[in-house]
Amino acid sequence: MFARRLVLATLITAASFSAQAADKYDIDPTHTQVQFTYNHMGFSNITGRFDQVQGDFRFDVADPTQSSVSITIPVSSISTGVEKLDEHLLKADFFDATQFPTATFTSTGVTAAGEGKLAVAGDLTIHGVTRPVVLDVTINGVGEHPMRKLPAAGFDARTTIKRSDFGVGADVPAVGAAVQLSHTGEAPPAK
Repeated sequence: MFARRLVLATLITAASFSAQAADKYDIDPTHTQVQFTYNHMGFSNITGRFDQVQGDFRFDVADPTQSSVSITIPVSSISTGVEKLDEHLLKADFFDATQFPTATFTSTGVTAAGEGKLAVAGDLTIHGVTRPVVLDVTINGVGEHPMRKLPAAGFDARTTIKRSDFGVGADVPAVGAAVQLSHTGEAPPAK
């Protein structure tokens, strides 16, 4: 459960870049997913997702290190496929969605990490706690979208967070402390 929160935080962090002369893109919520995976009592690795992702990023094709990203995820959009688990995760002993309704990620810096790869540093806020994280980002593609015939950009991002760092440490160690966050998404230019 806590791992989901961490994954959410990581997924939010994964979309970050900083820009000056960069093109602005709005995240396409119908082609963007934020997933989290955590270990449950040593027997299974449970995966869930957040069904809503909002935000934008600026991407500089000539110098990707001048890119930036900002993402907001409504915590209430959590989906594990188990309704009672979703309800529990939204309660005070986990995400406390009434008091902390969103998770956010705002990039603070981008560095090159190999061909088509970036390391995106940023501030991830979950459960009202902000911590620095680094997303391992893969540039999937930047160019004309084959269906829309408009520019588009797509990225994958991954990170692992420790949920207790964000005040979501219930049931550790029975439920794993580490949460793997992954993000995939595409975006058209901002309107």
